[in-house]
Amino acid sequence: MTVTVAKSAGFCFGVRRAVNIVEKLLDEGKKVYTLGPIIHNGNMVEELASKGVRIADSPDDVKNGETLVIRSHGVPKNITDRIDELKIDFRNATCPFVMKIHKIVAEHSSLGEIILIAGDKDHPEVRGIVGHCVSEYHTYTDCSELNEIIEKFPHIKNERVCVVAQTTFDVAEWKKTLKILQKVCTNAKIFDTICSATSDRQSEAGLLASKSDLMLVIGGKHSSNTNKLFKICKDKCRETYLIESAKELPLVAVQKANRIGITAGASTPASIIKEVLVTMTEEIKNNTEENKTEPSEFEALLEESFKNYNTDGRVHGVVVGVTPTEVQVDVGRKQTGIIPLDELSNDPTAKPEDLVSVGDELDLVIMKTNDQEGTVLLSKKRFDSQKGWDAIVKAEEEKTIVKGVVNEVVKGGVIALTNGIRVFIPASQATASRGENLENLLKKEVSFRIIEVTRQRRRAVGSIRSVLNDERKKKAEEFWESAEVGKKYTGVVKSLTSYGAFVDIGGIDGMIHISELSWSRIKHPSEVVNVGDTVEVYIKSLDREKGKISLGYKKDEDNPWEILKNNYPVGTECEVEIVGLTQFGAFAKIIAGIDGLIHVSQISNERVEKPEDVLSIGQKVKVKITAVDFENKRISLSMKAVLNDNAEEETAE
Repeated sequence: MTVTVAKSAGFCFGVRRAVNIVEKLLDEGKKVYTLGPIIHNGNMVEELASKGVRIADSPDDVKNGETLVIRSHGVPKNITDRIDELKIDFRNATCPFVMKIHKIVAEHSSLGEIILIAGDKDHPEVRGIVGHCVSEYHTYTDCSELNEIIEKFPHIKNERVCVVAQTTFDVAEWKKTLKILQKVCTNAKIFDTICSATSDRQSEAGLLASKSDLMLVIGGKHSSNTNKLFKICKDKCRETYLIESAKELPLVAVQKANRIGITAGASTPASIIKEVLVTMTEEIKNNTEENKTEPSEFEALLEESFKNYNTDGRVHGVVVGVTPTEVQVDVGRKQTGIIPLDELSNDPTAKPEDLVSVGDELDLVIMKTNDQEGTVLLSKKRFDSQKGWDAIVKAEEEKTIVKGVVNEVVKGGVIALTNGIRVFIPASQATASRGENLENLLKKEVSFRIIEVTRQRRRAVGSIRSVLNDERKKKAEEFWESAEVGKKYTGVVKSLTSYGAFVDIGGIDGMIHISELSWSRIKHPSEVVNVGDTVEVYIKSLDREKGKISLGYKKDEDNPWEILKNNYPVGTECEVEIVGLTQFGAFAKIIAGIDGLIHVSQISNERVEKPEDVLSIGQKVKVKITAVDFENKRISLSMKAVLNDNAEEETAE
């Protein structure tokens, strides 16, 4: 017995891209809806449903906080317009080859050209294409329907016509219809939009079926491309079966076959193909006496077949070309290496030309080899991810510090990218203290530790605060080694309390008591400093055991008593402001921070019963400084002395 698995079997690029988009959203904790089934495979749809993915019939079914994914088949323009109108969070998983058709149709339809679409009018891909037409259009599935259209609408022969095909249209039928169009519609512009992978898949399936006495086509029964594969294989091999899973394997027919061929539709997951192969292996094991091939040999044969289908090997390549959508790489084989844009980097906003240049050497993972097409599908992102994940696990085990760039602020924290791995850093671990603005970290390189790893889901949690705390601890140790009373520092005000201001003086905080902020009395530190201010301070006292530091802020040259001593000696006459009244006199402000007392007996030459009979708060009067007690900080003032001096001057005159 021989078993051959078609190398082109399984997920095509567009389907894999769509499934990856959905799974990535699930990993991010999003509530996901797909606009219709994401792909035409019931098993895959059920698997995603078990993970929480729901199917929406229209954009109106999606609520705030939910994410909508446009499936790989694409949608009409009015649907995307409605999504924009509702401002829904969405991801467009439309196959790039289908989007190309949308662009062609929209452009030529806007010019008034008639659009002819080779495809099933009821297929979602074709409905999406039709939804981008603004001029006359027609769909057909074979030569017969095309002839009917030309007969019913004879003006098509002389009008400008644009012809496209559903990406999974039957290649043989497409060639037949082209012969008709080239004879009848001389003005037709023909765009061969059948996906090359579809063409190769159909060619390989037909060739494999012609060499097999039993052919298995694995895929969804509602899948257009799978049904076309079944038809092609059935024409070449009478014993052809279309199955959706291993449960539908025709085991009796399998036991009788000598040459078995296996292919799969573009929306068939590798896991289902593998399941079919494993089930066949078990069946052969149970019936070894009736088969020529030993079970062990058969298992090796199946394993080798599956390896050919999908390898995970690593290669080293050189960049030979860069386009907006992919990078071409020479990997030393006859096949051309292709890195799709979404397999180049984890950064969705990155452009290929910004990441690589012709001549760059890259380490890559082989995702799929297609000998028929002569290509090898490669991934730099996956290689980086594998290598980066190993580094993450090692960093978590050894508690080492890693560096990364914060490329996203999300609910509850930030995402940092390091070696291609997304690391979630909770808000509580993202900054030195709670309440700091996480947006300040965006696009900045940060150092952090890996504090948690979930190997099964390849998830990692980091902590920037852990590194910051270590840095502060180191700076604190350095501070205490050199700290001494009187030493000056430049610091930053970190916080304010009713009794003072806390200042970061380089990895450690000290406090300026409110009484040390100003020579005059203040009610709150905010009257002098604010959070974020840079201040010059000096150490007033240290408590090494308790780790407390008292800082001084007031400068001696600003001491009002020194100013008074230098500028206001006893006998000086000056103007003062009344700031308080008592039974025995009035208090007057001489300069900021210093008040003096005018005794009731020194207010006037006449007897004064109550100071308020003569003076009032805020009134400005002239006084003479008659005495200064610097030790007890008391100053005596006299209004009467000024009056007497004035009287003596008048007498003298």
